[in-house]
Amino acid sequence: MMNVLCISFYFKGEEFLKSCKRAGNTVYLLTHRKLEHKPWPRESVDEFFYMDNDANTPENIDHIIKGFAWLIREKRIDTIIALDDFDVEKATAIREEFRIPGMGQTTGRYYRDKLAMRTRAQSEGISVPPFTAIFNNEDIHEFTKLVPAPWVLKPRSEASAAGIKKVNNEEELWHYINGLGDERHRFLLEQFMPGDVYHADALSFEGELVFCWASRYLSTPFDVAHGAGIFRSVTLDRSGEDFRKLRQLTADVMQAFGMQYSASHTEFIKSSDNGRFYFLETSSRVGGAHLATMIEAASGVNLWWEWARIETAAALEEDYDVPESRGDFAGILISLARQEHPDMHVFDAPEIVWKLNEPHHVGMVVRSDSAERVQQLMDAYADIVQRDYHASMPMGDKPTN
Repeated sequence: MMNVLCISFYFKGEEFLKSCKRAGNTVYLLTHRKLEHKPWPRESVDEFFYMDNDANTPENIDHIIKGFAWLIREKRIDTIIALDDFDVEKATAIREEFRIPGMGQTTGRYYRDKLAMRTRAQSEGISVPPFTAIFNNEDIHEFTKLVPAPWVLKPRSEASAAGIKKVNNEEELWHYINGLGDERHRFLLEQFMPGDVYHADALSFEGELVFCWASRYLSTPFDVAHGAGIFRSVTLDRSGEDFRKLRQLTADVMQAFGMQYSASHTEFIKSSDNGRFYFLETSSRVGGAHLATMIEAASGVNLWWEWARIETAAALEEDYDVPESRGDFAGILISLARQEHPDMHVFDAPEIVWKLNEPHHVGMVVRSDSAERVQQLMDAYADIVQRDYHASMPMGDKPTN
């Protein structure tokens, strides 16, 4: 049916590859050499291609383009899929160079560059926390006069909370900015906004949001990354007001950013001061940290599987219908563990539908028809993990030159 090149420089997307192959496609995978022996679903991949460098530098992107040029001398490629945030630049560069249908570099920026996200969202009337680029010194001074501390200094193209620094005063801010050196233009400055962080995991087809499930982080990604916390999230009641608002906001973001066909993971913060939702960031892929497993437990919809179906239907100009979803509640807990292979028999509630099997990690997904029961399990298991398993590796406080 189609020849599909998937790009994933992280070990993820196994269900996507299976679904893509099941649809009758020829599936190729470009990945990092160090992932060669990972348990990929090899029966679903017709051929692997490896690189030793995963950086999104101009030199490396050029190597990828030259390699692709050799590939298509013998093999026709109909569509290209980036399975991870850091693969978006690679995929958009190939599409642009070889005029392959799909998201190009300009649209791709909205799903990778936090400054582009905020500028576009604000121009379309979507609420965002006050922010500024840090290109110009005077702009920074004006921002700090108008917007009270604390602030957060964010890399524009990292994923989740990676590289974010909380800044408490102007002296500390300039210390961090000066430490960035020639990388300064790759960061932005934003007001630190207290509140709960939510995420909406969605599917889009023909420019329309066809599926969206809203959830709330019990520990924000920033707190987990910088405070060495335990990652937890729970799904919301789909009949509730917050769920409805987040679905509409996600649809607004996708429309503003030109989304046509893909999975997406979008984050919002609900301000503690005024109760309003503010857009934080989005991405054109399935959410990380096994969130898709939690979403499937609550809704019955496998985001990886359906994303592959959407890409196939779009390329072949066919119709697509998302499966009917159910309305259960689910929660996920993941933590680094002191033990290399932690014994998780203590986690024995019948509501557990999945357990994480990775060295030095402990984690599970629970499902129930009661939101209160999910919350109860998340709290009880967090106490056990904190006491008997939890290990931490918090991020450093200083920027890297």
